[in-house]
Amino acid sequence: MKTTDSNRWRTIDIVVASVIAVAFGVIFWAWGLVWSATEGAFSFFPPAQTLIYGVWLVPAVLGGLVIRKPGASLYCELLAAIISALLGSQWGTIVLLQGLMQGLGAELAFAAFRYRSYRLPAALLAGALTGLSAAVFDFVYWNAERDIATYRLPYAALTVISATVIAGAGAYALTRALTRTGVLDRFPAARDRPLV
Repeated sequence: MKTTDSNRWRTIDIVVASVIAVAFGVIFWAWGLVWSATEGAFSFFPPAQTLIYGVWLVPAVLGGLVIRKPGASLYCELLAAIISALLGSQWGTIVLLQGLMQGLGAELAFAAFRYRSYRLPAALLAGALTGLSAAVFDFVYWNAERDIATYRLPYAALTVISATVIAGAGAYALTRALTRTGVLDRFPAARDRPLV
């Protein structure tokens, strides 16, 4: 990909991406508590718990939609994982590798659109690919001992669905809502705001 001035990160890009990441790092830490507290609710079919997985993947898509520069998805997801680890994530430092893989999933989606489209299809693909990267990691790291047909495959499919809806569509809706308030006026996302 050709590097241009439009791909160069500005100070405001770094600051806003960092704010997104830090906010979600705190959310990640708290979501870990929610995850643990809801295990019993999904005892009827444990892979169904991944329907709430997508929250952990939002910054990968949101960062890409707001910053709109190569590396934004990876930066936001990885920094959020670092923050959650520093806050004492129950999963320890392995979340750093997870954040890296999840951020790369969203980056691949935006790269597939050559970092030129940030509409709903790009957001949904970013959500789906970050969910797929999360599912692949969990498939081999967390769930390697589980049955493939009754646990790992449904877990992976539901993770991708959750990520597509929560991280993909959710981050897209959040970006549009933020754009309407004017807080993203210094970002390309503001070009998508309807004129009044």
